Amino acid sequence: MDMLRKIIFYENHFIEFYQNQNDKVKSKIQYVFELIKQVDRVPEKFLKHLEGTEGLFEIRVEFQSNIY
Repeated sequence: MDMLRKIIFYENHFIEFYQNQNDKVKSKIQYVFELIKQVDRVPEKFLKHLEGTEGLFEIRVEFQSNIY
């Protein structure tokens, strides 16, 4: 499957956050990233455009009862 999108992280904020998560949360985050990169129409449940910005999105990952 071809990649439709490229995910770019701002500074080291995400990397620091990601490193502090357990393996199951990291796996779910990886799943959502692959979904965003490869699916033509990503549900707003996973990816939401931030109003008042140009090209800035919020990625949402739900695992158990937590949303990251």
